[in-house]
Amino acid sequence: MTHIYNDPAEFNDDVIKGFTAAYPQYVQRVEGASGFVRAGGPLEGKVSLVIGGGSGHYPSYNGVVGTGFADGAVLGGVFASPSAEQVYRVAKAADGGAGVVLGFGNYAGDRLNFGVAAQRLINEGIDTRIVYVTDDVASASREEQQKRRGIAGTFAVYKMAAAAAENGANLDEVERVMRAANAATYSFGVAFHGCTLPGADTPLFTVDEGHMDFGLGIHGEPGITSASWMPAKDLAAKLVETVLAERPEGVSGRAAVVLNGLGATKYEELFLLYGHLNELLEAAGVVQVAPEVGELVTSLDMAGCSLSVTWLDEELESYWVAPADTPAFRRGAAVASERFTTRRVGAGHVAQAVTAEASEDSIAAAAIARRAVDALYAVVEQNKEYLGQIDAIAGDGDHGIGMSRGSKAAAEAANQTQGGVETVLSAAGHAFGDKAGGTSGILWGLLLEGVGKGVGNTEAVTAKRLADAIQGSARDLQGFSKAELGDKTMLDALFPFVDTLVGQVEAGASISEAWRSAADACRAAAESTASLVPKIGRARPLAERSVGTPDPGAVSLGLIVTAIGDVLGNAETAAPEATQSMDKEEQNL
Repeated sequence: MTHIYNDPAEFNDDVIKGFTAAYPQYVQRVEGASGFVRAGGPLEGKVSLVIGGGSGHYPSYNGVVGTGFADGAVLGGVFASPSAEQVYRVAKAADGGAGVVLGFGNYAGDRLNFGVAAQRLINEGIDTRIVYVTDDVASASREEQQKRRGIAGTFAVYKMAAAAAENGANLDEVERVMRAANAATYSFGVAFHGCTLPGADTPLFTVDEGHMDFGLGIHGEPGITSASWMPAKDLAAKLVETVLAERPEGVSGRAAVVLNGLGATKYEELFLLYGHLNELLEAAGVVQVAPEVGELVTSLDMAGCSLSVTWLDEELESYWVAPADTPAFRRGAAVASERFTTRRVGAGHVAQAVTAEASEDSIAAAAIARRAVDALYAVVEQNKEYLGQIDAIAGDGDHGIGMSRGSKAAAEAANQTQGGVETVLSAAGHAFGDKAGGTSGILWGLLLEGVGKGVGNTEAVTAKRLADAIQGSARDLQGFSKAELGDKTMLDALFPFVDTLVGQVEAGASISEAWRSAADACRAAAESTASLVPKIGRARPLAERSVGTPDPGAVSLGLIVTAIGDVLGNAETAAPEATQSMDKEEQNL
């Protein structure tokens, strides 16, 4: 278990505060952001490598910020992608004027959030590239390598790309090296026991007594297959056989090998296992170059380990053995490059938003919007443990925690924001996405902001206007996420809600009546997702385990729209004269 914490919701911020204090010679925190850049700021003219993901994986990511390795690191909540805003702020602060490469493991939330941040940086004139790592051979077939997760192989991929940047390579070259390293990296892992989130009293998953799980994720996901306990020599054979089965044709045989501990497996155990791995790899003709044995990409207190092999050519080998000096990883005598001698200052400035003008009608409706966001927060808080439990069946178990962080921030932002509905919902959506992180964070942030934009700050919020705004935001959300109906996501409950709401409003129902019917349809659709097989997201590699359990995002949506329906009903009851004087289709909230 995680024994040392204050408020579990503040765990990541507390960790960042302590890490900053411990290693001022290596890192400095980016103001207003959940992340770091190298101490002294970015180097003028150097390509910057910014890596990130959820916290709970130390020394990845912040532990490898320093000379010869990363220029910046951004941390989300435990096992949750950092928000697009956080990625943007850290990357902007790390930019030395030669462009930025964003590196992360291949997970849906990371791809969405890093993608939005990258586009924002590009729009501001900062050339930005994305390379996500796909080394986990258990999570997809060889024919679908682009769907594989990033696990401990991320360490080797980041290291080689970072060395290229430190050596003076330009942005195109750093991106090319990183892609080549990713294509040459293969990993496979085993878990003996699940990890426990701060404040929780049970692990995210358990392994049956006398068994071990193969094909684990690094976010508390259980393994894909289970096997009876086996001695170290047999375990080593299983790991080597699985990884070497994907050995590409034509490789030299020289390889960077990493035996990674996941947090609770002792170093003595790893060394024992490596002795067997070493013999098997030598017998298979693998020439190991500077192998690493230890904790490099952990998963809180998970008991387990993974084997990663990166097949080296001359170029990749030179970058793998290059010096580095960071808080958690040191190799050789790393010194600052003579190519880059000037620190760039003032790069991290973020412009402040300007409050928009609003009509009296919109300001009045904004008061109801604030109560709706309060209701969203209250219902999530009441159900966050349940949401985490169903998420842990085939995911990482953080849905309830993430939704709680996001909805609390959204409620605080809404209640601190003056103006019309668009301004209030935009503030709520931005805060939700920023604090929640992950897939749910960015999707709920965009949904709230989209609804706000649809109703605007000047017009009265009629039933039709609200229904149209929700429909438009839902369509935009689907286009952004690339999810299809039937993929077992939040969208499988959102569109039944939208279709029913629009249909009821067009038939002349009041907003509270239409919303109540739509909420019923949403909850029913959410429960129906139990029979679906997930096709995207973290649950996809564990698809069969997910069958029988509804999608957490769909369930939370059903809870939220039901709670908001009560707010709308109360608002309509409190001001009947305002609704009786107009056609039902044009009723004001």
